Amino acid sequence: MAKALLTPTQPAVTTAIRPVGAEPPALVTKVLMYSVLIIGAVVAVIPFLYTVLVSLMNQTEALGGAFFPSSFQWDNYVEAWNQASFSKYFWNSVRISALTVSGEVVFCTLAAYAFARMEFWGKNLLFTLLLATLMLPEAVTWVPNFITVSWLGRVGPIPWINSWPALTIPFMASAFAIFLVRQFFQQIPNDLWDSAQLDGANHLRYLLQIMVPLSKAPIMTIMLFGFIASWNALAWPILVTTTPEWRPVSYGLLSFLDDAGAKFHLQMAGSMITMAPVLLLYFFTQKTFIEGISTTGLKG
Repeated sequence: MAKALLTPTQPAVTTAIRPVGAEPPALVTKVLMYSVLIIGAVVAVIPFLYTVLVSLMNQTEALGGAFFPSSFQWDNYVEAWNQASFSKYFWNSVRISALTVSGEVVFCTLAAYAFARMEFWGKNLLFTLLLATLMLPEAVTWVPNFITVSWLGRVGPIPWINSWPALTIPFMASAFAIFLVRQFFQQIPNDLWDSAQLDGANHLRYLLQIMVPLSKAPIMTIMLFGFIASWNALAWPILVTTTPEWRPVSYGLLSFLDDAGAKFHLQMAGSMITMAPVLLLYFFTQKTFIEGISTTGLKG
């Protein structure tokens, strides 16, 4: 009797049939995402491009609504610089920004390391309260900060009002900067700390020789954010200063906009002058800035 040959049952193979004309979901998502990004880029670039073009026009073209200058009027920048006394206000902003950014890097790095690597009572509660301050509008802090700097100026050895301490010290600790650097510190393996302890390193040495060199991207990011915030500050400097001695370039631009009157082309030239340092700084640090934002996760 012949034995029947048994063959394993072949599983049925089914293929999904996509309707004709239907697009893959991934492609549709990508098209929508790029469309939104392109529209956002155009909306952001057009005002900047308009400012650049008007700053290079003569007064007739600027007031007449011309789109492109007939010839580039580079003398507008020289005239705006001289009329607005930008040299004095620029030097004030450079000093204020340098002091603010330097203090922010030092204090925020130390605070971020403490929250990321050290254990102490109430750490999580303090960090939660710190993050809660991010929800406060900046204007809410003006009154308590003004009362504080006024009192410190009366009891301390140096005046705070109409001087650099009131313009810099209140902004040397940023909740966002501490949060950003702390998140990056937490991504660094604990094995490095164990190895550093074997070599006799304490927390300060470990921070300066290992953590900081590995965290150049987020530190550069907080430096860029701190510089932009300090350079663009206007309301707080007006509140704590009554003389032009320490007022920043943003105040100089505000005064010039009132003095220039109908000279719309000079107003735009003055605006471009005040924006130039921020644009140049971002141009030279954009690679590190993008790296700092993209590599800083949300661990912890």
